[in-house]
Amino acid sequence: MSEPRSQDAASDLGSGSRRRTWAELLAGRVKRQRQGLGREHKLQESAVRLLRRHLNLNDLLLEVGGSACKTLCLNQWMDPEASADLSSSFIGSALRDEASRLGVPVAVLSSRAVASSFVQICASSGEPSHRVLLNAEQRKKMSSLLEVAQYLLAHSMFSRFSFCQELWEVRSSLLLEAVWHLHVQNLVSLQELLESHADTQATVAWLFKDLCVLCEQMEASTQHTDIARAMLSDFVQLFVLRGFQKNSDLRSVEPAQMAQLAMAVLQRMLMFALEALATGLQDESPAYRAVKSWFGVFCGRTYGAAVSADVPKRFFSHTLTQVLTHKPVLRVSDAVQMQRDWSFAKTHPLLTSLYRRLFAVLRPEELLGHLQEVLETREVNWQHVLSCVSTLVICLPEAQQLVKDWVAQFLARAFESCNLDSMVTAFLVVRQAALEGPSVFPSYSDWFQASFGSTRGFHSGSKKTLVFLFKFLSDLVPFEAPRYMQVHILHPPLVPSKYRSLLTDYVTLAKTRLADLKVSMENMGLYEDLSSARDITEPHGQAHQDVEKAIAVFEHTGKVPVAVMEASIFRRPYYVSHFLPALLTPRVLPRTPDSRVALIESLRRADKIPPSLYSTYCQACSTAEEKKPERAAPGMKAEAGGCAEEPLGPLAAALRELRAAMTDPSQYDVLSAHMAVVSERLSSALGLGEEDGSLEVSQVQLSIMAPHLEHQEQEIADLLLTSFCQNLIAASSFAPPDRQGPWAARFVTAMCGRRLLPVVLTRLCQLLRHQGPSLSASHVLGLAALVVHLGESRSALPEVHLGFPAPAKSLPIPEFFSSLLTFGTAETSLFCLKFCTAAISYFLCKSSSLSQDILYSCLSPALMKKFQFVTLRLFSEAREPPSQEHPASLPWRLLCLPTADWQRAALCLWKQRTFQELLKQKEFHLTYRDWLQLELEIQPELDSLSHTERWDFHQWAIHEHFLPKPSAAGGCDGHLQTACTVLVDVLIDFCQSSRSYNCSENSDLVLGSCTGNRDIFSRLQEMAADLEQGPAASQSCSPREHFLFRVFRTRLQALASGWDVAARLQRQRELLVYKWILLGLPPAVLVGSPQAKEPAAPDCTEFFHLVNSELRNFCSHGGALTHDITVHFFRGLLSACSQSRNPSRTADLILTACQTECPIVLTSALLWWPRLEPELRSRWTRCFQGPLPQELQRLWEAQQFGRSCLSPDLASPPPGPAWVSAASLHFAIQQAGENNIKSQLEKLDCQREELLVVLFFFSLMGLLSSHLTPHLRHQAVDSLKALDICAEILGCLEKKKVSWLVLFQLTETEGGLGHVLLRLAPDPYIRLLPFAFYSLLSYFDEDALMREDAFLRVAVDMYLKLICLFVAGETSVVSALAGRSQELQGQGDPVGLITKARHFLLQSIPRCPKESFSNMAELLATSGQCDPEVSAALRSRQQALPDADLYQEPHLF
Repeated sequence: MSEPRSQDAASDLGSGSRRRTWAELLAGRVKRQRQGLGREHKLQESAVRLLRRHLNLNDLLLEVGGSACKTLCLNQWMDPEASADLSSSFIGSALRDEASRLGVPVAVLSSRAVASSFVQICASSGEPSHRVLLNAEQRKKMSSLLEVAQYLLAHSMFSRFSFCQELWEVRSSLLLEAVWHLHVQNLVSLQELLESHADTQATVAWLFKDLCVLCEQMEASTQHTDIARAMLSDFVQLFVLRGFQKNSDLRSVEPAQMAQLAMAVLQRMLMFALEALATGLQDESPAYRAVKSWFGVFCGRTYGAAVSADVPKRFFSHTLTQVLTHKPVLRVSDAVQMQRDWSFAKTHPLLTSLYRRLFAVLRPEELLGHLQEVLETREVNWQHVLSCVSTLVICLPEAQQLVKDWVAQFLARAFESCNLDSMVTAFLVVRQAALEGPSVFPSYSDWFQASFGSTRGFHSGSKKTLVFLFKFLSDLVPFEAPRYMQVHILHPPLVPSKYRSLLTDYVTLAKTRLADLKVSMENMGLYEDLSSARDITEPHGQAHQDVEKAIAVFEHTGKVPVAVMEASIFRRPYYVSHFLPALLTPRVLPRTPDSRVALIESLRRADKIPPSLYSTYCQACSTAEEKKPERAAPGMKAEAGGCAEEPLGPLAAALRELRAAMTDPSQYDVLSAHMAVVSERLSSALGLGEEDGSLEVSQVQLSIMAPHLEHQEQEIADLLLTSFCQNLIAASSFAPPDRQGPWAARFVTAMCGRRLLPVVLTRLCQLLRHQGPSLSASHVLGLAALVVHLGESRSALPEVHLGFPAPAKSLPIPEFFSSLLTFGTAETSLFCLKFCTAAISYFLCKSSSLSQDILYSCLSPALMKKFQFVTLRLFSEAREPPSQEHPASLPWRLLCLPTADWQRAALCLWKQRTFQELLKQKEFHLTYRDWLQLELEIQPELDSLSHTERWDFHQWAIHEHFLPKPSAAGGCDGHLQTACTVLVDVLIDFCQSSRSYNCSENSDLVLGSCTGNRDIFSRLQEMAADLEQGPAASQSCSPREHFLFRVFRTRLQALASGWDVAARLQRQRELLVYKWILLGLPPAVLVGSPQAKEPAAPDCTEFFHLVNSELRNFCSHGGALTHDITVHFFRGLLSACSQSRNPSRTADLILTACQTECPIVLTSALLWWPRLEPELRSRWTRCFQGPLPQELQRLWEAQQFGRSCLSPDLASPPPGPAWVSAASLHFAIQQAGENNIKSQLEKLDCQREELLVVLFFFSLMGLLSSHLTPHLRHQAVDSLKALDICAEILGCLEKKKVSWLVLFQLTETEGGLGHVLLRLAPDPYIRLLPFAFYSLLSYFDEDALMREDAFLRVAVDMYLKLICLFVAGETSVVSALAGRSQELQGQGDPVGLITKARHFLLQSIPRCPKESFSNMAELLATSGQCDPEVSAALRSRQQALPDADLYQEPHLF
């Protein structure tokens, strides 16, 4: 109690009042002292303290020793320059002598001398006064002075208290660094110095001012940064320790005073920082530097081991409280309106950095508990609270679930007691967290639906809770953004029907408010992000965004977006008034229709565009085309480029800041903060509302061969991909992948939004598929790691649909990236090796767990197999069994070196034990089939292996590696036939793919763009020869079954059956490959080898079956096979004869079998005989030295017969059988192109009726062939000529009274004519016989036909089948051909033909005799519904005739 009074007394000295004597002061105090023990002792202590505080040492020395004493040059002794040669002991001895002479304590004199020199050093710089740091010269002097002072202190010649008092007298001249040196040198501690001054407020003001200057200079100076940082750390340590020590002795005056001082300094510094942030800080301004440096003290490293862990935690909690409660001037209504501007990206980075530092010490549960306590007990600054929530969900990975639970607690409490404060807090917190995007917190619309959209909602307990909810929502209406009201209207709370009025009232109120804000629910965009609180876009502006997004979805799916179709029905006002005008904006249409044109056409075909609007659009586009100015396109491009560059600058800056933070990739909060800024800038670059992170489509459609991006999209993708690669390299230089934290996963999440993911995938397709060999090592490493992280997210990402020319299929993300890696050339093989090595190495380094789920999500089996394939192919040492003596390490560090040796790294990975363990997984086995599929992609002329090296590799792979390998491991179990079977199957698949073939005009397979299959086919030929000659032939499951035909049969059975266009084209494509394979193998495969027993006929059953069931329909033209397969068969015949004891007998047996089992082989020989005969004769003569076998001679005779019939000479007699002669004559007529063959037909005698009938059949096939295949080179007859030929033959038959109706009633009767003819014509031709029948209608002799009993049935049957063909669309080819040819119009038109046939039948039915109606009922029962009028006419006529069954037994029951 004495000290304040003493201060008051002392203050009187400067007030102008009379100065009292010392005796008066003592007397006045004695009167006020209470009587008691120890009074004199206390009085003595108080007097001494008073003397110490007010003793003027200068005056005392002057009084004792005079002015000469002051010039005793104590300062000179203490001066470092003057006393350089004086030791501390000498100075101490001099001070002792002087103190003895003066009669004062030596400690007091020494303290005065040291303090004087101390102040002199601080003031000796001559620099501006606003400084806290010493310069180099001052530090040197200060070091010498402190050395002397330490000597004096050690010898009890120095008084700390006196020294502190002297310093406080001149505190304005002190430099903070000099004071800090006293503390560091243990001369006077900071606490002792601060406690020695009674004026706490002055001390706080002095410390605050100097600490601010220190923080400014610490950021501005690079020379003294370490000293400044150490100073600030020591000061903060002292303040935190003294201010937040839990067990402080509050009964002691000094400790309590120090605690108040410490907290006051910390509080003032924090308030200064928060005020500076509130007023707005410019980067690199003095205030900015000061705040940044001060916030840097909130770090665990600042306190070290000198402070217990509880003290910083209390300090951080206190600081967080101060931040959250700083100037709570904002009301809840203000927070509702303004909180969208308080997101993480929009909050000042210094404030978010403070939050992150506070979070580092406090656990998430403690943070939320502290937040809840502050919210419940204090008035808060809502801006700071909500920005803290944003930082929390961004920077703490576990915060999402904790915040969800926290909000649920608030809601439960709110509805339990209708607590409005808890309700407000819950909604504000949820909306704030949702602003940060779905990658860190669910959208507001999702949360609102989950919380109130079901019977389990908090509001569903009673009417009271419902009223409370809608009262709260209604109170929010005047303040909240339109987005939230739209969410409440479109996804309303679930309300029982009896309380529906509550919801109706709210919806009416919200719609009224939206109308006041000029926001229409009807004009909402199709793709508006309701989870976003951004400003509502004008309808026309939103419509343009909807159009761009709809076009993007249409590009990637190939279908009209569902949102567009729904809007055309349920939201028609917006669709018609805004969306369609934006879509149909007039423009100059591109020559090649783009996605916008395709979308417009799809909508038009679906009747979703009014015809008038579409017509106006087309006219406007035509006008724009006419008025198109020159060089308009470059101007548009330049303007677009200028607009595109503007938002990319901030994005690039944010990515650079992220790159700079990669020095410590494990700092989750720091990198998450940077990633949040990147996401915000990325959203701006892509356009408002476009990047909401949710994927509407289930798949992304890409064109592998021609991936295309707009210029701005490619720039954004390149920025992101380059940044990822740079960040990965930087992070890997500081830490291995398993210790880099989740930064990469967060980066990938930012790239997986609805709009951005297709862009990124398209750019990766361009880079990996088309530019892979030109990528640098850092790009390869970065993209490989990116692929691994995208694979981790495969469950949340859509599949990628690969369109033409790749097989139409959808692939998960990992398989999609594997499909981009090709190795047809040496360059692409090396790139594939690099990429696979990098991806697998990164994954193995990153993943501590090797569970199957992780394996298959990150690494696709295809990528693992490609790495095995390339490694085995390029490195012969990899083909040896792996050695376990020296297990290799993972090569990731090798790959990160500037001079990476990729081959060494690949071999290192191959030998790595973990990788070898992976290869034991069944899904990662490189099977024989996999190896063949990959090897077929190699282009030999561009291969890194020479021809010899490639042959050696093939021999090793097939015979040494896969052939002996068990089938469970992907091998062949030692069976050569199995190896051949798999090779053929893979070869067919490869030839079917778009990578390896083009179709020529004659539909023959032309191997083009990918020629690796040539070498593999050579291996097939080698193995097939080994199989035929070696012991492996005995391993066949059936001695009469060749493996090749077994493969064909199995594959054909798996194909879709039917005669629709798709099924036919697929089957024809398959058969073309079969034929190509057959032609490449020895001809003996078709015929087989002669049997040992007699007769020595080879077994051609398999080939005959293939011809009759497949080749006849798809690889033949009008009754004959193609030339190549025909020649190959007869070469096989000669080969079989060469192995037979009786060659002629063998040839005759084979050809005789052809007559009954496969007659089309013989007709094919007749067609190609001019080209076939020379080879047959020369080879037979050379090998067998005899005439041709009898059956071959008969073919020659048939060919001569056909020629002779067309010559003016007498025709030679036709050889048997008749259909062979007829075929020969038919082909001769076609090749000659004769118009009038009447005279030639007259040469045929009357005994050849069967020949004429069969010739008529072949002419009918020729007529159909002229319609279906008019391009054939060997067919010189067009449709009109073919019709004339049919008419001439028909006239000849009618003249000779030969019935020809049997040709339209052919059946598979063994040994009959139908058995042969049905095997001579393709099934599609047989199905089109009704068309041929009625094409000849005008040539019928109706009177003669009416006399035939079978005519009416055949005519009706053909008519009904013609209608069925027309309905099924099988006459479309004929119709298209007739439409293209003016001459054929009226002849090939199926509709006209049906009309004529119908008219003919209706006229003929009344004229037909009753015998013509037999069995008509059965026909009408099956197909009579096709034409009810014809059916009725038939039934009416049949009933009018006498009942043919009159005498049959009646059916009474």
